[in-house]
Amino acid sequence: MIPRKQFRLKLPSQTLVLGERTLIMGVLNVTPDSFSDGGKYDQPRAAIEHALAMEQAGADILDVGGESTRPGSEVTSPSEELNRILPVLEGLRGQLKIPISVDTRRSTIAEPAICAGAQLINDVSGLKSDPRIAEVAAKHGVSLILMHMRGEPRTMQKKPFAHDAMKDVTQGLRDSVAKARKAGVLKSQIVLDPGIGFGKSHPQNYELLQKLPQLAALGYPLLVGTSRKGFLGATPARDGKPAPPHERTWETAATVTASILGGAHIVRVHDVAEMVRVARVADRIANPRLRVR
Repeated sequence: MIPRKQFRLKLPSQTLVLGERTLIMGVLNVTPDSFSDGGKYDQPRAAIEHALAMEQAGADILDVGGESTRPGSEVTSPSEELNRILPVLEGLRGQLKIPISVDTRRSTIAEPAICAGAQLINDVSGLKSDPRIAEVAAKHGVSLILMHMRGEPRTMQKKPFAHDAMKDVTQGLRDSVAKARKAGVLKSQIVLDPGIGFGKSHPQNYELLQKLPQLAALGYPLLVGTSRKGFLGATPARDGKPAPPHERTWETAATVTASILGGAHIVRVHDVAEMVRVARVADRIANPRLRVR
């Protein structure tokens, strides 16, 4: 466990303090095929209601995605991705008080999403899919989350894994940061994500969680997303079968705690109310003098 460095993430409407306590990012997949909740919130009304419920449950950030990037997923067309997220963003305008992040790999999606109210861009490809995302972030002064992904969603769990996962992630994130900085993104606007489950074996996912302090040494705030992921289902297999995504709450709680004690500033989760409670306790372990909100 290491002391967590504090950062200030300046958004167009507010400034997020990172490190004083862990911020909770609620996942809103407006897709029919996401691994955990595909089809539950792919209609605007259901998505908007769920977004407001997550805010009420204690989410600090809402992450809206219109393309599934689960292992084996196919590419969604740009027009379809935009048609999925824009009605939700427009419907939340003036209703949601917490900032919205748009989960996309495309600059042609990121820019209209920002115009519709998004204040962060969450690029799971770390600028590999579309480096122009960095230009959009710099132009609009929004924050940029850079995640490490080895390969592409369709094949990332089939290709050979890195021999040294930590080295692969560290170098990949350094490359992503270099692209972002070259495009004009301020260092103070960048957040890094090791990409748990994206082109890593199950043991490598646990290794990355164990070695999060090494990533913290890069000097950027960290976001970690382990929620309901496949490696958690495989670990406590029952009768030889993986636990289904909606039954991985306890496993998620364990990895959220580990992430916080390893230096994560933001955790990305599906079960907001439960993980708010987990984070409050983990924050107190990391800093016994912390005042709980």
